[in-house]
Amino acid sequence: MTNSVLCAVDISNGDLDMNVLKTAAALADQDNAQLDVVTVLPDFGESWVSGFFQPDFHDKALEEAQSKLSELCVSVLGAERNEKIRHVVATGTAYQEILKTAESASSDLIVIGAHKPDLKDYLLGPNAARVVRHSSVSVYVVR
Repeated sequence: MTNSVLCAVDISNGDLDMNVLKTAAALADQDNAQLDVVTVLPDFGESWVSGFFQPDFHDKALEEAQSKLSELCVSVLGAERNEKIRHVVATGTAYQEILKTAESASSDLIVIGAHKPDLKDYLLGPNAARVVRHSSVSVYVVR
């Protein structure tokens, strides 16, 4: 039985992750499980790149990401369902933050999308492949 489902989306993909979110919600609803939705921002503050951004850039990016994540959930699942979802905006490397979030949320299942892969990532995208390879829980990949 699944108690918690973590759905990983990339808010910069626009509507590409709508099907991923719908699938995660359906899987969570089957077992009346908690649905958590995570998106990951790149970490610009830890490298030489940070000098190119204003000091409050990361805080603004977090706010915007939180807003876009909530808007995506509302548009796909509705406002009532959105109220029960835990929204997580993490910063760092996508696959590492997805795995950390799954562990901290005690997720039993991770749902992630595999978008149009490049030739070098023919079967799965690089983040989906790493999540599948390194996860200690089941991973459902949505094409």
